[in-house]
Amino acid sequence: MENYQSQEKILLAVDCIIFGFDKKNLKILLIKRDFEPERGRWSLMGGFVKKDETLDEAANRVLHHLTGLHNLYLEQLRAYSEIDRDPVERTVSVSYYALIDANVAEGELNQDFSAKWHNIHEAPNLIFDHADMVANAMSTLRRRALTKPIGFELLPEKFTMRQLQTLYEAILDEKLDKRNFINKINALDILVKTDEKDMKSSRKGSFLYRFDQEKYNKKVQECFAFKL
Repeated sequence: MENYQSQEKILLAVDCIIFGFDKKNLKILLIKRDFEPERGRWSLMGGFVKKDETLDEAANRVLHHLTGLHNLYLEQLRAYSEIDRDPVERTVSVSYYALIDANVAEGELNQDFSAKWHNIHEAPNLIFDHADMVANAMSTLRRRALTKPIGFELLPEKFTMRQLQTLYEAILDEKLDKRNFINKINALDILVKTDEKDMKSSRKGSFLYRFDQEKYNKKVQECFAFKL
């Protein structure tokens, strides 16, 4: 007990990089800081970890407080522990990234934080080391999107093949060949083609698809590898 009491105490926080997709652009959700230091500047959504919660629980709490949503895709990234990263107190922060359908979240956002979606390439300057957190999260997202079906977390339940390609182009920041992309997606055999069409996309409309999570899980058990 004496060994614990004699140790220095530092603060532990979580910061959430929240990515969204609005069927056209990859976006990031930022809040406007309403206290010093850096009052009035754009920031990631974050908070301190409470004594009675784990890091994951803290990140989920922070996300729900801002978006009003539960069960979002959430992945822990890394810890940031530079001594002077927070000018007020010695604070170590663990970053997470979350994936969300931006259109769904728009109406649920807690307006107390002046939250706003920004196109990922047009995001404003951020406080502290938050820009480094975003850059690291983007690198991880690009790697994961090629080896796991996490991209579907950013889409509505039903989507067109064009919307899916647009999403991957936004994540990878490159133009993809339509025929090659569709062939790769079809080869994975994890989508269900519905009888419904999106009539806004063209005169004839475009068929809507949905991701078959159950089928994907079964294929994984058979050593299936998601690869684009």
